[in-house]
Parts: sequence; C-alpha cells; structure tokens
Amino acid sequence: MVTRRLVALAGTAGVVALGAWILPAPAVAATGGGLCQLAGNAAFSPGLSTTSQNFTYSFSGALSGCQSSDATAPQSGTVEAGVTRTVSYNWTYTDSTGTHSGTSSATYQEPVPTGSGSCATSSTSGISIATWSDGTSTVVSYSTTGVAAAVDLSGSVVPSATLTLVSYTGPTQAPPASTYTVTTTRWSGDSAAGALTFQPPDPTQCSSGGVTSALISGGIGLGSAT
Repeated sequence: MVTRRLVALAGTAGVVALGAWILPAPAVAATGGGLCQLAGNAAFSPGLSTTSQNFTYSFSGALSGCQSSDATAPQSGTVEAGVTRTVSYNWTYTDSTGTHSGTSSATYQEPVPTGSGSCATSSTSGISIATWSDGTSTVVSYSTTGVAAAVDLSGSVVPSATLTLVSYTGPTQAPPASTYTVTTTRWSGDSAAGALTFQPPDPTQCSSGGVTSALISGGIGLGSAT
C-alpha cells in the first residue's frame, strides 16, 4: 500500500543542469507530509569514471526548509554517511600514584556505503544518519539504482547504527568503548525515498581521472505506512 506520509520529491529527476548527473545518496526528511531541501558534498573512492567498477563513498550535508504536517517536526538538521564522528567520553583508572580521571574525545567510523557502476549507471547501499535540530536522530538503511539522469532510492528507518573506534585522545590505561551506537529517536519504522542531483566540479573528470567529489542538492522525503 502507498505510504500514508510519503512525500512528493523535488523535481530533480530527469531535469538536470548541464554537466550534472543523478547518483545515489542517503535520503531522510521530515515526515507527516513534509519535505526537506538538502545541500552537501559527496566523496568517491576510487573516482567514478566511464568504466564500471566497485567504489565506496561518504557524504555529509545540511537539511533545511523542512515542512511537515507534524507540528513537532524539526525544520532543519544534518545528514551524513561514511564519515567519522568524534564524541566525548569519561575515563578513570588507578595506578601506583593513585586514581586518575578525566574527559577525552574518541573518533568513530560510521558504516561506509558501497556501490558499483560508473558516471552513467550505478547501484549502491549504505546507512545514513540524520541529526535533527531538536537533538533527535534518524538512522536509515537504503539502496539505490540509477540509470543516466534518474535514480530510484528505497529505504527504511532502522533502530540504530554501530560505529567502530578509530582513535582517541585519552590515556592508554582507560580506552573508550570499541564501538559507538547511534539510536533512532525520531520516526522509527518509516520508509524513505529520494532523488537528488549530483554535480561534479568538472564533468570531464568522468573520462579523465575520475570524479572524486561532487556537490549534492535536491528534495528528500520520508513517510510511514498506513
């Protein structure tokens, strides 16, 4: 059945500016009949080219102008996938000189999205994390398929995402936890859909060296089933 609050997407699919092409990306947005605008950046490794290949990518961007029939829905936030996140943690340990304690920072790696394809066609899957202006979070598991200037994205809100420890600034005697969990606290169980426009700084990179970064913009939405 069609989702009750699934929103109409911004008209980016099939209407692409010169030198731009549609590629997969994480999609999350305000529910209750709402829509968010997204502006951000994506990075690919290795760079996308005219030859199909496996790749990984990361993404981060701002969500703004969110409109919803839910009066409690936040109007802005951020969304990211495959980047690192730094958090504070408290530590304590005891040695021959006494008990020591303090607060340090730890850096954790988010799950890195993977894909296969080229500048012309691609398919990907991954986990994206939205952090809303009211402090709530939404974790989305998504997959995409794209052909030429159009991409189909489907996904769902999942309970949590597990990040792995990369580095920390605290004492070696009291390391932080080896994993860090981001938990969904808004719009659990909803479905996601989206179409976004990616624009590389130089479209000729597709045939010369590969596209390693691109701007992203468009409208993205999320809704719940009836």
